[in-house]
Amino acid sequence: MNETASTLTDARQVRTRRSLLDALLTLLETRAFEQVTIREIARQAGIGYATFFRHYPSKEALLHDLAAGEIAALLARALPVLFAVDTRQSCITLFHYVDDRRALWSALLTGGAATMLKQEFTAQARRIAEETGGPGGWLPDELRVIFAVSATVEIIAWWLGQDPGVPVDKMAEILDRLVVVPAMTTE
Repeated sequence: MNETASTLTDARQVRTRRSLLDALLTLLETRAFEQVTIREIARQAGIGYATFFRHYPSKEALLHDLAAGEIAALLARALPVLFAVDTRQSCITLFHYVDDRRALWSALLTGGAATMLKQEFTAQARRIAEETGGPGGWLPDELRVIFAVSATVEIIAWWLGQDPGVPVDKMAEILDRLVVVPAMTTE
């Protein structure tokens, strides 16, 4: 295969994977992950059933890919501000991001994917902590990450289940005071 054909195949693979991710996201907005079938995902994505398996071995693998992308985007927005003086702004950014994708995050946290989401969130946060270096202090960095991620995920899940919803600013204050400030304390 020449380079042009390889590039076309790669571009098609990228488009198909994006279509599958978008299809799953669309379906998750209407029902729980357990109720979604691979046939429905393929139909929504505009691909054949067998084509799904050329990209993912299972719908759980597709969900993992979707969650990993969402977590990376969330961390990219929230973490740079976290290392600034105003950690509350980082928390506001985080909650606005989740609020803008409320259906997806509700599905990720309630549809049997919470454990996988927490593991992926922890893995990505660990990588970032290793690259940037922790604040030091009395709490080991690995435990700091595990605590912060677990507490953050639980707080977000609680918030998404509230009716009527708690305002973003209030949730940012809760996360900042309960998790971020204690986790960043070096004493």
